[in-house]
Amino acid sequence: MALQDRADVASDTGWVFFDRGLIDAAVALEHAAGIDMAVTMAPAKRFHQKVFVAPPWPEIYKSDNARRHGFDVAIEEYHRLCKAYDRLGYTIVSLPKTNVAERTAFVLNHLG
Repeated sequence: MALQDRADVASDTGWVFFDRGLIDAAVALEHAAGIDMAVTMAPAKRFHQKVFVAPPWPEIYKSDNARRHGFDVAIEEYHRLCKAYDRLGYTIVSLPKTNVAERTAFVLNHLG
């Protein structure tokens, strides 16, 4: 699905943002099944150098039908993802713990 999502926007000329995607899936597969992330990522083109990540934020975290795991699991996943992005040579930019408008401005300012 992540590869198809990317193919669907290949001709777009403006910024396209992915909330979760191929790298997240590769990290989850590596964690769950031991399949090296490099194998899963081999056929994929690189994303933009900067990766914006939302750090664990207990004040807004909630479990529901779509997010069934607890906050402790979210923290573990966050650390796995940061390590993976680093291994792949991406620059990790942590989003500030603020409202949506300010986070949006933060991202756009970083991208110029």
